[in-house]
Amino acid sequence: MPGSYLPRCCAFVIALMATTSIWDCAAADRARPHAGGLRIVGEATAFAPTVAPAQFARIRLTLSPDGNTALWFSRNRPGGAGSYDIWMSRREGARWTDSTPVSFNTPDRDFDPAFSADGRYVYFSSNRPGGVGDDDLYRVAVTAQGFGAVEHLGAAVNSAGKEFAPMLSPDGTRLLFSSDRAGGAGGQDLYVAKRVDAGFAAAQRLPGSLNTAGHEFDATFLADGATVVFGRAKDFSKDRADLFVSRVRNGRYDAGERLPDTVNNREHDTYGPMLDWSTRGRFTVSTRRDGAAEMGLYLVDYALDAAATTEKSNR
Repeated sequence: MPGSYLPRCCAFVIALMATTSIWDCAAADRARPHAGGLRIVGEATAFAPTVAPAQFARIRLTLSPDGNTALWFSRNRPGGAGSYDIWMSRREGARWTDSTPVSFNTPDRDFDPAFSADGRYVYFSSNRPGGVGDDDLYRVAVTAQGFGAVEHLGAAVNSAGKEFAPMLSPDGTRLLFSSDRAGGAGGQDLYVAKRVDAGFAAAQRLPGSLNTAGHEFDATFLADGATVVFGRAKDFSKDRADLFVSRVRNGRYDAGERLPDTVNNREHDTYGPMLDWSTRGRFTVSTRRDGAAEMGLYLVDYALDAAATTEKSNR
């Protein structure tokens, strides 16, 4: 997982100075509400701050389509089955219940949950026994009683490396995730696998200039099913992770533009974005704010400029 990241990027500088890399910075992006056709509406707001102890990390919030179930993971909270566990809270009237570990956790790492758009499945990452690599991608059915049997997503999606943050597109046809498998541009890269029958076709890197020699990870489609918000860090061991947005242009993703400081945090990591299925003009993020000792869960309202919704990826 990322440590800290100091991005050096501003899209209009890139346009004016072709020699400037995405790691270069201009101070102007600190206050801009727009980035890559994405307009951030207001400030990020905390999600149910008392639903889990603040001294433990809370990462990658996913909300069910009816808005009544919330899942996220913690890498250091005791009381679960292992060191990394997925936690759940349910809405009861105007309040959220105290969080509890989900039934499909194991003594190994279980993390990066994501509801499907129809609420029938939760996709997640795990290094439990039975995979083909280190961290693999799985899904579990949502049932009236809770959760069903866990399914491995297979070798067309998983590799001998680490797969993070699966997210099924709004139309259910494409699985977006990151992987450090051989053949990528750098560390973690973003991949997509098309849905075929009951499984997925072989995963392909997102086309275009989005993936770099650094790490691109923790991605979500926005409501248009094309625009992608994702995490980027040059080096997980020493650089801060920030969120970027990338649009499809002529079937290819652009290099991405850093989101403004109403979302990102100049002092701490920001990652784990996920489209809110209950309010699709909103996505969730994880970061540290207001002197918090650990990462918390936040809601970000957004709007896409008209030009951002005119083209969808053919991947």
